[in-house]
Amino acid sequence: MPKFRDLKKYCNSTGWELFKQTDHYWYRKILDDGTILITKVSFSLGKEIPSKLWKYILKNQLQTTQE
Repeated sequence: MPKFRDLKKYCNSTGWELFKQTDHYWYRKILDDGTILITKVSFSLGKEIPSKLWKYILKNQLQTTQE
């Protein structure tokens, strides 16, 4: 399973904007159709993302697949 540092690296390398840094790193991405995607990344960058949470993040927040 990926770690939160992998998610942060993905966001930084694929055009997501870091728009808030409070209890987590908060990223957003505005799609061409105006849809705004938002995800948050734990400060515990070395911690592994639990499988169920990772599947949710991929499908609902990043709207992408593992590939």
